[in-house]
Amino acid sequence: MPISVTRRSFIRTLSALMSSLPLSLRASAASLAGKVPIATPELQDMALWYREPAEQWTDALPVGNGRLGAMIFGGVASERISLNEDTLWSGSPRAWNNPGAKDHLKIVREMVIEKQDYHGADQECRKMQGPFNQAYEPLGELQIDFEHGDESKAYRRSLDLDSAISTVTYAVKGSQFTRETFASVPDQVIVVRLSAARCKALSCSVRLRSPLRANAEAIGDSIVLSGKAPNNSVPNYLHSDNPITYSDDSGKGMFFAVVLTAKTAQGKVEARPDGSIRIAGASEVILMIGAATGYRKYNEMPATPLDMVIAAARKPVDAASGTSYNQLKERHLDDHRKLFRRVYLDLGGQEAARQPTDERVNGFEQKPDMALLALYFHFGRYLLLTSSRPGTQPANLQGIWNANIRPPWSSNWTSNINVQMNYWPVETCNLSECHQPLIEMVRDLSVNGRQTAEVNYGVSGWCSHHNIDLWRQSAPVGEGLQFADPTWANFAMSGPWLCQHLWEHYLFTGDKDYLATTAYPVIKGGAEFCVNWLTNDGKGGLTTCPSVSTENTFVAPDGKSAQVSAGGTMDIALLREIFDNCQQASVILGTDKDFAAHLAGVRRRLPQYQIGKYGQLQEWSVDFDENQPGQRHMSHLYPVYPGGEITPHSMPRLAAAARKSLERRLANGGAYTGWSRAWAIGLWARLGDGDHALDSLKMLMVNSTGINLFDQHPFGESMTKAMQRSSGAKSPGSNKEERPSAIFQIDGNFGATAAIAEMLLQSHGGEIALLPAWPAEWKTGSVRGLRARGGLEVDITSRAGEKVLATVRASRRGEHSFRPPAGFQFVNIAGAVSGPDSTIKVSVEQGTTYHLQCGPHYAGTEVGK
Repeated sequence: MPISVTRRSFIRTLSALMSSLPLSLRASAASLAGKVPIATPELQDMALWYREPAEQWTDALPVGNGRLGAMIFGGVASERISLNEDTLWSGSPRAWNNPGAKDHLKIVREMVIEKQDYHGADQECRKMQGPFNQAYEPLGELQIDFEHGDESKAYRRSLDLDSAISTVTYAVKGSQFTRETFASVPDQVIVVRLSAARCKALSCSVRLRSPLRANAEAIGDSIVLSGKAPNNSVPNYLHSDNPITYSDDSGKGMFFAVVLTAKTAQGKVEARPDGSIRIAGASEVILMIGAATGYRKYNEMPATPLDMVIAAARKPVDAASGTSYNQLKERHLDDHRKLFRRVYLDLGGQEAARQPTDERVNGFEQKPDMALLALYFHFGRYLLLTSSRPGTQPANLQGIWNANIRPPWSSNWTSNINVQMNYWPVETCNLSECHQPLIEMVRDLSVNGRQTAEVNYGVSGWCSHHNIDLWRQSAPVGEGLQFADPTWANFAMSGPWLCQHLWEHYLFTGDKDYLATTAYPVIKGGAEFCVNWLTNDGKGGLTTCPSVSTENTFVAPDGKSAQVSAGGTMDIALLREIFDNCQQASVILGTDKDFAAHLAGVRRRLPQYQIGKYGQLQEWSVDFDENQPGQRHMSHLYPVYPGGEITPHSMPRLAAAARKSLERRLANGGAYTGWSRAWAIGLWARLGDGDHALDSLKMLMVNSTGINLFDQHPFGESMTKAMQRSSGAKSPGSNKEERPSAIFQIDGNFGATAAIAEMLLQSHGGEIALLPAWPAEWKTGSVRGLRARGGLEVDITSRAGEKVLATVRASRRGEHSFRPPAGFQFVNIAGAVSGPDSTIKVSVEQGTTYHLQCGPHYAGTEVGK
């Protein structure tokens, strides 16, 4: 509820008073302010809406509760809702390690380091591979066939991000019909409410079906859909005469079940022999859907009997059936808004919300819509909190939404950037709880990864590679096929990259118990593997081998393409990072001093970052030319982002070289996929270039965004077109027909959301930067609720380039260095200590709010003392 004028005026007066007080006096004033309800901004332009039903799955609208997902099409005569459950995967635990890999490892190192036989090393790496991943499977589909015909008026379908409710409204023959759909976290059901304004005007048939082996049975007012997942699903990118296989053996393919119950105060519900139910003469119908699978744990056979799976699916439905729709809805709203309303971004242009979202997306090239960018940012936060909640599986390549038995790339967790990118916005965008599923997966992976490290490589510690599935596969995939390039299949450094997430969660939360019991043991195990993975470079130093720059290739001395070398830049960045993090954790926890000292010694023997002949940050230890200069992966830029070692202020020379690398990549057609373009936006933001970041953000909207704001990954010929568009070789079309055919891949949504946050606030490198990459085109705007490392929550307002205001709320005590936007300096900040480059240092107390003000940088401005 909006705050009263009186209270709002009081808060403004109190805030102004506090900003004039010395910092030492603000704690007591802030405690008073904390007792006054703070207004939640009106959440304008928070809905995706359309004048037509979805034509295809990638146009539908998603709802989810982390475990259950649904895609709503919004048809008039027939509604279609695609259903998912996050543990429904093919397969079961199995042997994927390769005992012979360690013998080939010796040969690879000899070929690379001693003989520079890169092509031989590529072939030898294939002999170190194992089986491909299993796949995330679709649960089924709810179909509702209405008896009112399809000639409707005043049609509208929408998804309100603030309520997480999808709504469809239309009129048929003068009667208004409404559908509301949401996925409840508190009640663990998907709820669909059908209603008609005219009494008893609602009649329909309801059925459940699945593309997997399944049967549906209707009894009374309920439908039970039960079936079995495949025991094997061959990835969609591999040819197979028998790609999907089923087994009758217990545990070889899990059972699953969906239970639907229909409630209506009026009308009649009739079960039919074909497994459907018919509802006649109703004014309102409440459908409640529960689902369960036979999954137990990542390292146990999914052998739960079918009757137990059905009972588990029925339990939340039975519990919810005793609750009114309004109560279910209120519990859902309370849960969702506690997370979603923490952050709010306003870039102006709210009047654009009067247009349907598809028209805004399709018209974006001709008329850039800044409010649509803000909506896209909020949609990314929405997708994260609806696909990743404590106790669920992490968001996979499609979050939790998938309609295919053989989904793109098995809809797994691809760990050479994609699953990591899914969680880039989780801490900065104030959704720290949603990080838990990834953290738990990494803990599981570290257990399996110890076996892989020992069996495949004969070393201690733990490792993981390019692909992860429900069973936490830790070994390299590929099966030795010529198709399985080592540059992706043999990437052995995803463990250190995943460990970054465990460390970042600590930096944002300051939770020492979590650090001691969860994060540090896993990080230490990852560092242990890295130490053992290193080998002598023949020059007195240590290096990694085999080493790849993910999915890129280089021109070997013979002029041919090669993949495997030693000491790639990304490897070195990840090693330096995990060693540093492990040492810091050791100091914080007061443990493992000898191990920390050993890591410091090993770190000193690692290769240094190098600048190549083009002035670029080298991608490999040797200054090879890229075989794919426009490769979508930009792994050698990791120490800029998502790492934080190289910044324009701490390492200007290397930052300039990184910029050169980024420019070369983009000039040659790089960042032609949504997730890669999102990475480019984040890199521009870290380099402090808001204008280029905004240019890339616009390209993302034009080239890689569907009408429902889903990130689209181009396939086949369309990928080539996207590359041309990205490089500027051809102007991107704005008409729907000119958009390349594509598949949904959620990492672009998450990566772009994180990158926008990086444009607004950065807190790596030992300082907190306000609006570090604010584009000139964004004159006035504001953001509320972003998080900074060190336990700070920050609101920022920019007023037409004349003033920047920040409110900082501290959840724990500490001293922080703040950097103003470029061209600005802090003004009237009594009690702050001036630092270099217009920075100031502020000591904060737990539970206290601070107000910072920046003005244009010119002589005579009063700054902190």
